[in-house]
Amino acid sequence: MICTYNRHEMLDMALKALINGTEEKPDQIIIVNGGDERADRVVKKYIESNELDIQLVKTVNVNLATSRNIGLAHCTGDIVAMTDDDAEVFPDWVTRMKRVHAEHPEAGAAGGAVIGADSGKSLLSRISDVATFPSLAEPAYVRTIPGVNVSYKREVLQKVGVQDETLFRGEDVDFNWRVKKMDYEIYYDPRIKVIHHHRPTLKGLMNQFYMYGRAYYLVRNKWPEMYSVYPLKINGMHDLLKFVYFLLSSLFEPTQVLKKLSTSKDKFLSLPVVYLTHFSWKTGIIQQALISKQKITC
Repeated sequence: MICTYNRHEMLDMALKALINGTEEKPDQIIIVNGGDERADRVVKKYIESNELDIQLVKTVNVNLATSRNIGLAHCTGDIVAMTDDDAEVFPDWVTRMKRVHAEHPEAGAAGGAVIGADSGKSLLSRISDVATFPSLAEPAYVRTIPGVNVSYKREVLQKVGVQDETLFRGEDVDFNWRVKKMDYEIYYDPRIKVIHHHRPTLKGLMNQFYMYGRAYYLVRNKWPEMYSVYPLKINGMHDLLKFVYFLLSSLFEPTQVLKKLSTSKDKFLSLPVVYLTHFSWKTGIIQQALISKQKITC
């Protein structure tokens, strides 16, 4: 399933990789278009030139969770895999998704690495590789996997239900937490890969982290027992120390991101950007906390 909104050129690349580039084809492809007719024409081109079960679902764009819920109603496979219109799957993507689910019946969700399309020439893309989509070198059980490269067993989707349409970001984190609450594992395999077109500008990257911060607060406020970098309430010394750490960690946590960059030059040039993204993320958390408290007061 791919949800798209007014990025018809990227959608064309995504479908080319998924339909023409994969060694093993998906049994069904659902494209949910919340945008204009340019994406419709792209999808129809592939429908007319392929014998695959390709379906175009039209909707009015609200947010990604809403579009995914609409698309999920049309998905019939035992495994439902998701990617985005700004991503291109690797040739073995379908095969590896199926293999992981077969080998790991305990895994309700599975996915893998997200690699920047321009990371060979763009410093911002390399920063996103380690800050936005950090990867693991070896397969492992994880807390969550981004929606751009994830798949779910049908039985899990039926038990967990729909994605939370009140979330403007973080709907994948919320959904994966609910998967874990159903006692399923989430399995990460770095060999399951997609190429992703990261935010190409500093302004776009800052806004992305700011919105992630706002969503972080909303999801943690929804699930008080969920892992969190800050205490939801100050009920004792432990909570107070955690809050102090949350404030002071802005001084040193970005350096942990810098360590993941491969060259000294990248680490030096990325320093201000990484601190800005971290600051934007925490600003989003604080801003959403203030917004939420105002709503409660009103």
